[in-house]
Amino acid sequence: MVRISAAYLFRIKIDGKYLLVKGSRFPHYQPVGGVFKVSPKGQSFLATIAAQDDDLIPIDHTSEADLRIRVRGANLSRFYSWFESRSGREDAPWREFQEELISTSIIPSDPFPYIFHEYQGRVVGKIRFSPYADSFEIIMADIYELLPTREQEDALRSTQTATQDEFGWFSSEEIRRRGVLPGTPNVVPIAEHAQNIV
Repeated sequence: MVRISAAYLFRIKIDGKYLLVKGSRFPHYQPVGGVFKVSPKGQSFLATIAAQDDDLIPIDHTSEADLRIRVRGANLSRFYSWFESRSGREDAPWREFQEELISTSIIPSDPFPYIFHEYQGRVVGKIRFSPYADSFEIIMADIYELLPTREQEDALRSTQTATQDEFGWFSSEEIRRRGVLPGTPNVVPIAEHAQNIV
């Protein structure tokens, strides 16, 4: 069995810095985004390849229908074909943007009645054994870049001077070093997968 976690991540970059938010399950900073949701049609397909629910993260009202599953290696090609078809799964990154930035009041809602974004590509990790999942796993993420209007850019820029625990703006070097910089005593925990947006 291979564990698959399929997510989307936002690259939100203003004045050379990237916006990261603190994760709700793990206390590190990470890109805005989350695991794709699956519709009933998608769940029907996953049943045909005998996909199992993933037990690494407890299933509750927020994680229900998340695209974290376990499938037999022999069914990976069928899974990839289905995922690429975009049928039966979430196909837009608005939900997590709204949940993580607007509903939390990190940014004001008025300038963001909609967003434009550009698909940047997909990052698919190599199959590797995960001691946390106690199985082989594949981590994959679609990367979207936010294309803010002038008003939206101003609203985002205004948050850069705020001191908040829930989010922060980080340089590419800080992200690559996962929050550890030479000559500074402070360490800010930054998730490894944040490097996918730099």
